[in-house]
Amino acid sequence: MAGIRDILYLPIMYRIWQFPFAHQKMKPVRKDQSLAEAVKVLDVGCGPGTNAQYFTHADYLGLDINERYISNARQRYPGEFLQCDVCTYQPEDGQAFDYIFLNSFLHHIDDENTCKILNCLHGLLTPNGSIHILDLVLPENRCIAQWLVKKDRGDFARPIKRWREIFSDVFSTIHCEPFAVRGLGIKLWSMVYFKGAQRAAGVAV
Repeated sequence: MAGIRDILYLPIMYRIWQFPFAHQKMKPVRKDQSLAEAVKVLDVGCGPGTNAQYFTHADYLGLDINERYISNARQRYPGEFLQCDVCTYQPEDGQAFDYIFLNSFLHHIDDENTCKILNCLHGLLTPNGSIHILDLVLPENRCIAQWLVKKDRGDFARPIKRWREIFSDVFSTIHCEPFAVRGLGIKLWSMVYFKGAQRAAGVAV
């Protein structure tokens, strides 16, 4: 499986892998009014830029550590793309974002660094802004969905209960529910859609 993971680091193979499900995964995000109202967007772990098409109306910045992804994104999509380690990213000018987006990113990150990233992003969110997270839900029982999730490149897919704990430790929860991703009418796996806002009392440390 290491060979498959290496192949998916190539932008064209990533797009092929994601194509059958990409628009379906975005359905709960597209239904939320915040998308249309977004002014300044930060897309964390943006990959080869495929999310940028949903934010053409906004001032968009995509971050990813993969230099190939970023180079490809700059050629194909509008907006700004920056190659960096999102675990340590800080904007130089102290700017904030009213819409922060993470799409299928955190299941690549262990708990310690996930906490660091979310705490950092809390500080980059405007007081009236919102964070939107899509990620894989690990089924607790053995099934085809569990097998598919474990074949993904990420090693840190989590059960829905654990996702809720991680998100609510840092952000005030507006919405947090799983939804099904389907192929040929069959449920393949579940994802979680989380929408959150700044916590008035601060964040976890």
